[in-house]
Amino acid sequence: MSHKFTLKIACVLLFSFISISTLQAQQPKLNVAVAGLNHDHIYLIMNSFQKGEVNIIGIAENNPDLIQRFKKRYQLADSLFFSDLPALLKKRKPDAVLAYNAISDHLAVVEAAAPLGISVMVEKPLATTVKDAEKMAQLALKYNIHLLTNYETTWYPSNQEAYLNIKQQKMIGAVRKMIVHDGHEGPKEIGVSKEFLSWLTDPKKNGAGALNDFGCYGANLMTWLMDGKPPISVSAITHQIKPDVYPNVDDDATILLEYPDATGIIEASWNWPFSIKDMEVFGKTGYIQAVNEHQLRLKENGKADYKVYKAKALAPAYANSLAYLAAVLRNEIQPEHDLSSLENNLIVVKILEAAKTSAKTGKKVLIK
Repeated sequence: MSHKFTLKIACVLLFSFISISTLQAQQPKLNVAVAGLNHDHIYLIMNSFQKGEVNIIGIAENNPDLIQRFKKRYQLADSLFFSDLPALLKKRKPDAVLAYNAISDHLAVVEAAAPLGISVMVEKPLATTVKDAEKMAQLALKYNIHLLTNYETTWYPSNQEAYLNIKQQKMIGAVRKMIVHDGHEGPKEIGVSKEFLSWLTDPKKNGAGALNDFGCYGANLMTWLMDGKPPISVSAITHQIKPDVYPNVDDDATILLEYPDATGIIEASWNWPFSIKDMEVFGKTGYIQAVNEHQLRLKENGKADYKVYKAKALAPAYANSLAYLAAVLRNEIQPEHDLSSLENNLIVVKILEAAKTSAKTGKKVLIK
């Protein structure tokens, strides 16, 4: 890992006394276009819009029920809405497009935005297939745009501090085993919107079930921990524990990643008894767990007890997706192999596709 990249990660964790609101006062707010309203993560950006943290200058959506629901809830003007993204981009010139639609529709978003030189941030994962992901990457390269992927766990101070503890401070030695748990009781069980549920449980629109929805988190984090290197091979087992609820997709997946000197285990499920997003890393001389968004647990070789500690606050530019996107667009951050980067997320899609093949065939799949 380069010295430049190590310093970059260290900067992520520098405690800053400049609040996000102060930073935003110094910089103009982003003007963004929203592609789709059928991904429930849309409420995060809408809440930022209500707080005055971002300008939404156009929304591409053709579902009349969704349009009316959002108009009413957020007091949105009719003039904000367009039937599709190409129509929107003919009238409005955003700094970036944010995709809140089915994963299978991400390619069309990039096809509309990239030729106009407009960068895109999609919700995780990047794409449903390697073929789509590579088309998106080619467009991003051809038209010199940023193509980023947003994960909730990217903005967890615990994950960023764990990375620094492992990579810079060498607290646990060389990484030997990584285990990431992600999921909840199930999308239907937790009450997601009907529009979100419809495509989450469609194998073409989501690419899979829990395997894609939650397996992508572990693939993203492990690619990061492995310095952007893909695994040698992928093996996976999937289950339909609730076929009456999710008849068309898996609702539980276990994915095994083989690296030259390490192993990754991704546990993704719509069958957890509670919501969970944690990461465990075993090294040659110790162990670190990012227990939740803020808390970590460390056990070093020769120490009898675990040390439990709270992660330091993140610098504003790394604290949330909007601040990060703004910094990237201003060339203050070069994504390189960040969690949101295109390089990382191309590997994530390769891992997920290989996992689907392995689960179907019962065989280990080599990554080329």
